[in-house]
Amino acid sequence: MRRWNGWGDEAVEFALHDEALAFLAQRIGAGTAVPDATLEQACASIPASRLPADASVASLIQTDAEVRLRNALGQSLPDWLRLRYGVIETAPDGVAYPESSEDVRMLLAYAQRHNVALIPQGGGTSVVGHLTAPAGAQPVLTVNLSRLRQMHYLDTEAQLATFGAGVLGPDLEAQLRARGYTLGHFPQSFEYSSLGGWVVTRSSGQQSLRYGRIEQLFRGGVVETPAGTLRIQTFPASAAGTDLRELVLGSEGRMGVLTEATVRVTPLPQYEAFHAVFLPDWQSAETAVRLLAQAGLALSMLRLSNPLETTTMLALAGHKRLIGMLESYLALRGCKQQKCMLMLGVSGQKRAARAALRAALEITAPLGGVHIGRAMGDKWKQNRFRNVYLRNAAWQHGYAIDTVETAVDWTRVGSMMQTVEAAATAALAQYGEKVHTYTHLSHLYAQGASVYTTFVFRLAGNYAQDLARWRTLKHAVSSAIVAQGGTISHQHGVGTDHAPYLAAEKGELGLSAMQALFSHFDPQQIMNPGKLLP
Repeated sequence: MRRWNGWGDEAVEFALHDEALAFLAQRIGAGTAVPDATLEQACASIPASRLPADASVASLIQTDAEVRLRNALGQSLPDWLRLRYGVIETAPDGVAYPESSEDVRMLLAYAQRHNVALIPQGGGTSVVGHLTAPAGAQPVLTVNLSRLRQMHYLDTEAQLATFGAGVLGPDLEAQLRARGYTLGHFPQSFEYSSLGGWVVTRSSGQQSLRYGRIEQLFRGGVVETPAGTLRIQTFPASAAGTDLRELVLGSEGRMGVLTEATVRVTPLPQYEAFHAVFLPDWQSAETAVRLLAQAGLALSMLRLSNPLETTTMLALAGHKRLIGMLESYLALRGCKQQKCMLMLGVSGQKRAARAALRAALEITAPLGGVHIGRAMGDKWKQNRFRNVYLRNAAWQHGYAIDTVETAVDWTRVGSMMQTVEAAATAALAQYGEKVHTYTHLSHLYAQGASVYTTFVFRLAGNYAQDLARWRTLKHAVSSAIVAQGGTISHQHGVGTDHAPYLAAEKGELGLSAMQALFSHFDPQQIMNPGKLLP
């Protein structure tokens, strides 16, 4: 069963071993476990529903406290704080479970009649506050799309597949793989995030270098809006005015509910492998991945860890003797304290994939790259969706984990990394606390790269204090991103947490254009109010 106050399945644990805990204690101090509120305590804080009764939708809506609680929040750190401490504050007044576009239209009509705010929800994995019910007198209905999960059609000639937008990653891939195809979109939240969520937040998967970001994969669909049904046809290309897909991509539920999505799929790769290469320092490592990204090789993934993330990953890996042997070997080859780990993936026809790997190694070798084969790559693939469970384990030992991500051109990648990490350190120093912060480049482009930074810090054991620490940290690193000219979000969307920083990227004219667009489809402003726009 899925955890109500953390990540993933209750049966899955990804524990921190003693060496990892000693590493964190040495870096930022020993954590102190914080007792969690119980499910019963959290449910007791949910007030009575304010939804107006209406026979037309009564069969679609549930209003009991536990259902509302389980659909109230996402996976951001403020969401975790509210759930773990039992300070829920706001929750939807009900949760609807439509099974068709017709059901969604009935819910939209109901919301318009009674002035009810609607929050579309896919997998509930948002880390930027997309799902939080706004405070105020207006009733709120969450529309859970999990029952819209069927594959409606697979066109093997055009390589297009149409799904209900609520389909989760594993179910989508299982339906495709049974027919010999894959979408190839694997964000870290893959196990619990939905196709519709990927589209409306502009998601990026771990192997986007081969398969593309979701905007390259999304070809058309159906959006039910308060103003009517928007049907977006699929074309291989079109010069007929504004691309309507762009209205939906990144819309975050503000214009309506995406109920169907047609995506580009590809045959399953004949061959796939992930290899690890170590480089002696950040300068050589950044140069290597830039050259790789600009070489146009048929790679499926490039992921570069900076020196501290590399050290952290090795410390958390366990297998102390084997890691010690690896460290000694790398030191002999010139990769010592400042070494950086590059994870490199190839997918496709075996001959072409192996040729791409050879070409990549030829680029990294003159820069001091040490290729150590597939063992660490195989381990990465095995745990690619389990590492996020470390958030649960860290909390149990008194630590919080949060992240920010951005994207910049190559000339600013290094300075962005340094500035964001320094901003985080200074932010928590105000509380007399240290933060363990490290960075990787999660997606590489010819133009630049995404810069993805993780923060580990100690919990105070008090909701108000921990929320204040997070707010200080979030503001400091977000302001640093804006000051360095980065996007406020490369892959997680805007929600409420990033909205204050959007104007720097879009400008006032851009923001007003977005507002006019959403008002056109949603004149009453009932769709996910308070999200995306500041």
